[in-house]
Amino acid sequence: MKELTKAEDQIMQILWEIKKGFVRDVIAKMPDPKPAYNTVSTIIRILENKGFIDHHSYGKTHEYYPVIDRDTYRSFFLKNLLRNYFGGKFEQLVSFFAKDNDLNIEDMEEILKHVESDLNE
Repeated sequence: MKELTKAEDQIMQILWEIKKGFVRDVIAKMPDPKPAYNTVSTIIRILENKGFIDHHSYGKTHEYYPVIDRDTYRSFFLKNLLRNYFGGKFEQLVSFFAKDNDLNIEDMEEILKHVESDLNE
């Protein structure tokens, strides 16, 4: 799996949200100013070549849908982020976010409670 570019990520976020759609459906969900149809179509073909999406054909029209789910990509992306920016150490990532977001001990304890709860489910 490869990391998505900003434009590819924007389109994937829309496809994950709508589950399936035509190029015009993707464009309709994009903020103004909307990109050209051909631009979105090209990025969708790139995503298909990368294995992120596939399509059903209806004559000359294609309906696209994700084949890589959001959680799978999220896990891949975060592992790369951890490896590339934090030396593969989760502690460094947490420390960075704690400092960057001015988290205090109470905030960190609340986060720990949520993590413990998630692990016990």
